[in-house]
Amino acid sequence: MRTRALCKTWQMPLPTPVPTALPRPWAQCPPAVLACVLGVMTDIDDTLTAGGRLDPLAASALLRLAQAGVPVVAITGRPLGWSADLLRSDRAAASLRAIVAENGAVALLPGAGGVRIEYAQDAATREHHARRLQQVLARVVAEVPGARPARDSAGRATDIAIDHSEFTQLPADGIARVVALMRAEGMQATVSSIHVNGWFGEHDKFSGAVWMVRRLFERVLADELDHWIYVGDSTNDQAMFGRFALSVGVANLLHFRDQLHTWPAWITQGERGAGFAEVAAAVLAARAASVGA
Repeated sequence: MRTRALCKTWQMPLPTPVPTALPRPWAQCPPAVLACVLGVMTDIDDTLTAGGRLDPLAASALLRLAQAGVPVVAITGRPLGWSADLLRSDRAAASLRAIVAENGAVALLPGAGGVRIEYAQDAATREHHARRLQQVLARVVAEVPGARPARDSAGRATDIAIDHSEFTQLPADGIARVVALMRAEGMQATVSSIHVNGWFGEHDKFSGAVWMVRRLFERVLADELDHWIYVGDSTNDQAMFGRFALSVGVANLLHFRDQLHTWPAWITQGERGAGFAEVAAAVLAARAASVGA
């Protein structure tokens, strides 16, 4: 593998993540560590995007990473339909090796023949859950004042989403009630920067990451976990922050500081796409220096 061949410090131990520790500035991450990076995994909303659109700085960074042979996999709570539209409409997004949508439930794999769709659950399981998802959604809307389905709900195949900050402002107590109701119904529930997502099944963002390393590269993520970066911005990224030594929060993560129990190891100076661009620039600079060494 080219990256391993170039990396002279492959066995360099990385610090074990300390979930409650405040993150260090990303600019202080050692280049020798970044030269060993195998790829980047990232959230989308408010990490790559601003106002629902791919940030130009993030778009440029995605293209530069792709050109340098650094794979990027996006893992998001956004739905299948929204993710497919993003891949069709933006050249930079099409440089992603995959999008894992609906919190680990469905993968979109761009290729020469178009976008291939694969699911974590089989068709019978998805069909079994579909009616129950709509029943829970109806209950949430009926019982939580101000709760409204996310506008991207028509494109969802395996989960439901309640808007709390994208087009509707749902107060903190309303968000908590939605989460509690979903969990009482036996669902997993997470809160992103814009939505509350709920689904039936054991999949999540991390299982999606494991799936994609196996699916795309025929490798085991556990064997190389210290050599993948994860970039996120919100409370629903905390499970990923706790697993990746090279976990990075873009600066707008600090807006959620009072709600975080697990911090990333590092944090960027810039918010949203500017922060992601910082991550990409450091990785590319470290790889270039390693090639020249």
